[in-house]
Amino acid sequence: MSETLKPSEVRQRLGDLLDRVADRRDDFVIERRGKPLAALVPFEKYRRLQKAAELEFLRGFDEEARRLTQLQAKELAKRVRRRDS
Repeated sequence: MSETLKPSEVRQRLGDLLDRVADRRDDFVIERRGKPLAALVPFEKYRRLQKAAELEFLRGFDEEARRLTQLQAKELAKRVRRRDS
């Protein structure tokens, strides 16, 4: 379970919190006025969450791509190429 901290606590204890995240794999939720603002998590966990989000995005994209006609797919590819150049 995550420990909840206020931004002022994070500022005062940042070194200790980073050690706990790195060494003990603790994670923390930073809240202001009872609303979550951010999380302090081990980098490995962050990377797993990021990869999971990317995979979910790609799954959704794949489902949408299957619904495109060949003409729609070509037009989409043209727009992407124009935007990237």
